[in-house]
Amino acid sequence: MKAAFYTGNRTFEIRDVAPNEPGPGEVRVRVAFNGICGTDMHAYHGAMDKRIGHNRIIGHEMSGRISAIGSGVEGRTIGDPVVVRPLEPCGACPACAAGHSHICHNLKFLGLDTDGALQEEWCVPSFAVHALPTDLPLHHAALCEPVAVACHDVRMGRVSPGEDVLVIGAGPIGVLIAMVARAQGANVAISEINPHRLKTVAELDFDALDPSKTDVAAAIMERTGGKGADVVFEVSGTQAGTNLMTDAAATRGRIVMVAIHTRKPEVDLFRFFWRELELIGVRVYEKEDFDHAIALIASGAIDCERMITDVRDLDAVADAFAAIDAGGPAMKSLIRVAV
Repeated sequence: MKAAFYTGNRTFEIRDVAPNEPGPGEVRVRVAFNGICGTDMHAYHGAMDKRIGHNRIIGHEMSGRISAIGSGVEGRTIGDPVVVRPLEPCGACPACAAGHSHICHNLKFLGLDTDGALQEEWCVPSFAVHALPTDLPLHHAALCEPVAVACHDVRMGRVSPGEDVLVIGAGPIGVLIAMVARAQGANVAISEINPHRLKTVAELDFDALDPSKTDVAAAIMERTGGKGADVVFEVSGTQAGTNLMTDAAATRGRIVMVAIHTRKPEVDLFRFFWRELELIGVRVYEKEDFDHAIALIASGAIDCERMITDVRDLDAVADAFAAIDAGGPAMKSLIRVAV
C-alpha cells in the first residue's frame, strides 16, 4: 500500500509499505479521503517536529471503510463506512476520572502521536470509530472531524435559538461554527479580513463584516439594538480578534476561545467585570459531538460542496500542502487516499 511520510522541512515521501494487521480491540480502515487542517499545517511548518519527528504519517480528518477486524471487536462489519474520532485517552488521569477523557492529561492524538490517515490502510482502536449512514458520500464524511470541533464549540457556548452570534475569523473552523450555530437557530455574523474568505461567507448567506472597512463592534451593537452578541467565538488567533471579542459581547455574554494563540494576548479584563462576561475554553470534541456532526452533514445543514474547494491524489500530497501554504481561495483541501 502507499503511505505519505512527513520527513521534515516541508517535505513528504510517498512509500510502498506493508499494511499492518489490526491488533486486539482494533479495526483497520481503508482510507478514502483525508482533509488537511491547521494542525497538519503546523506540522508541515516544523512547529511539531519535537513531537512527531521526521518519519510520521500524519492526517486525522478522514473517512473510509473497515477492511479488517481485530480480536475482541464486536458490532463492526467489513465494508462499513466510518470516520475516526482520533483521540486515545489514558483512562487513569484526573480528567479521565472526572469524565473528561477528551482532554486527558496524557492524551494521544491519532495522526500526530501515532501514524495517521495519509495511508491507504490505517489501524485504529475500535472505540474511536463512528459508523456512517450508508448513503453519505465519503468525501462529505471527511468533514466530520472539523464539524465535530464546531459542534463542541457551539455546545460549550450554549447557543440557543434566536441568539445573536459573532464569529471572529472565517477559516474552515470559523465557517463551520457559523453553520452549526445557524442550524441551532442563531443569528450569525462573521468578521473576516481575507477577501477570498469574505466572498465564501457572503455566498453562504452570512452577514460578512470586514474590520478593515467597518467598526465591527459598532456594527454588531447597531444590529442588535445596542445589546451586543450573546455569544462570541474567537477563531482568529489575533490580538485584534481578542480586542473585538470583548468589545462586541453583550452583558453576560459568553466568549468562546477557539483559536490557539501563538502569543499570550492582552485581554480587557475590565470589560469582563463591567459586563459580567464569561470566558469558555474549548478543545477538540466528545463522542456526542461526532454523532451530531454526522447527523448535520447527513441532513444537508453543512454545505460540504462549498467547503471542499479541491481534491488531490495521495501522490500529490506535497503539492496540496504547498498550495495551502501559498494562500488563496481554498477552504478545505482533501487528499484522495484509496478510492
